[in-house]
Amino acid sequence: MNLSNLKPAAGSTKTRKRIGRGPGSGLGGTSTRGHKGAKSRSGYSKKIGFEGGQMPIQRRLPKFGFKNINRVEYKAINISSLQLLADAQQLTKIGLDDLIKAGFISTSQLVKILGNGTLTAKLEVEAHAFSKSAETAIQAVGGTVVKL
Repeated sequence: MNLSNLKPAAGSTKTRKRIGRGPGSGLGGTSTRGHKGAKSRSGYSKKIGFEGGQMPIQRRLPKFGFKNINRVEYKAINISSLQLLADAQQLTKIGLDDLIKAGFISTSQLVKILGNGTLTAKLEVEAHAFSKSAETAIQAVGGTVVKL
C-alpha cells in the first residue's frame, strides 16, 4: 500500500448529480425543480417566516407585555455581605470601589443595599439606593448611609 493506490472504502462515496446538463443525462429539462411556480424560477428566495401562504406564526400569535424604558436596574447587596467584607478587610467605610475590588459589582452597575442578615460593625456605606430595613439596620449600630 502506498499513496498512489489509496482509495476510499467501497460504498462510502457517491458521485454528485450533474443537474441541468441536457436530456441525455436524465436530469435536464426542469432540472429537478418541477413545473412552473416561484420555486422553479432562478433568483427565487422566500421571505423569512414565509409558510407557503399560511398565516405565519409571528402574525398568528398575539403581542403582549412591554419594556419599561424608565426602568432602573440595581445590583442587590445584603448587609450580611457588607459585614463579611468589613470583617475580611477591616473596613469602616464601604464605597463602590471597595465593592468592585471585592468582585460584588462591575464598574457600570448601580448598587442597592438590602436589609437581609445582621450587621454588627459601625460602617459608613456608600450606594445608589437603600431599602428602609437596610438603612435602619446600618443606623442602629451607629453607621451612616451615603446615597450617591
